[in-house]
Amino acid sequence: MSHLTFAEATVVGFIQGISELFPISSLGHAVLIPALVGGSWATDLKVSNSNTTYLSFIVGLHVATAIAMIIYFRRDWVRIIRGFFTSLRDRQARTVEQRLAWMIIIGTIPVGIVGVVAQKEVQTIFSKAVVAAYFLMINGVILFVAERARTRASKQADQQVIEERDAEQRACMQQRELATVPPGQRVGGRHASGHAAVRQQELSAAVRADARLSKVGYLQALIIGSAQIFALLAGISRDGIVMVTGMFRGLSREDAARFSFLLSAPVILAAGVLKLPDIMGPDGNGIRGQILAGSILAGIGAYLALRFLVKYFQTRTLTPFAIYCLLAGLGSAIYLTIK
Repeated sequence: MSHLTFAEATVVGFIQGISELFPISSLGHAVLIPALVGGSWATDLKVSNSNTTYLSFIVGLHVATAIAMIIYFRRDWVRIIRGFFTSLRDRQARTVEQRLAWMIIIGTIPVGIVGVVAQKEVQTIFSKAVVAAYFLMINGVILFVAERARTRASKQADQQVIEERDAEQRACMQQRELATVPPGQRVGGRHASGHAAVRQQELSAAVRADARLSKVGYLQALIIGSAQIFALLAGISRDGIVMVTGMFRGLSREDAARFSFLLSAPVILAAGVLKLPDIMGPDGNGIRGQILAGSILAGIGAYLALRFLVKYFQTRTLTPFAIYCLLAGLGSAIYLTIK
């Protein structure tokens, strides 16, 4: 790792930030990219080599990714954290925020236990590039089948979300029609008011989504959260597998994505924090500047990915990501086999 370059760190960092939120497996890309590029990349950035700290670098990037996620959902996390502490005070979980806080905690426990016990061993064994390519193809198949075999409950949940959103938009339009603009008000004032209205709509949509999620129940949260364990395999997407599980348990596509993002933040942050001592110790000597550069780009990539995906899953499907995973996995497997 003393040979980690700024080019390697920044490219891997930015891709990690984006692919962590896209259902295409950030770890799979972290394994495949160095192998496909070859040369010094293949030797410097090799996860399966137990003597390298590349895995620590990758997981360390998760701190920046998690921070970006927390910043994006900051208003939601304030409500959820407040709900957690009020539930301790009240010794029961009655409100939406209280129930959702405990659902996230319960959904995080299984992958937390497995990650602490077996993450290094699993990723060392299964993080060979060709194996990651095969798992990336499997990830594509999972996403594709999930869209083709969606349950009736999930489709009905989609319709409920659409109806609630349409009702909110009609109410906002009626309010705008009733509102009057004072004489002499500047265009900039109306523009600012428009931005405030958009932010209010986004906040209202988040509150409605949390209300729907809080009705899922703790057992369902445990089942959906447990799916994150499969993401320890390079090539299997954390957000993708959680979304698929949520859809099969009756969630709408949009709510499954939101719950996936909320579940991911604590796990990603914890994984990164656990690796910080390695990076701050001897393993980080000579490469902390590269790690910082990669982390900044990882955070930017994650934030941009969230802005895109939150709107994308309101109307679009997992199918494009399934096709990408199938083609990228197949192409990588063929190339790595014959080169």
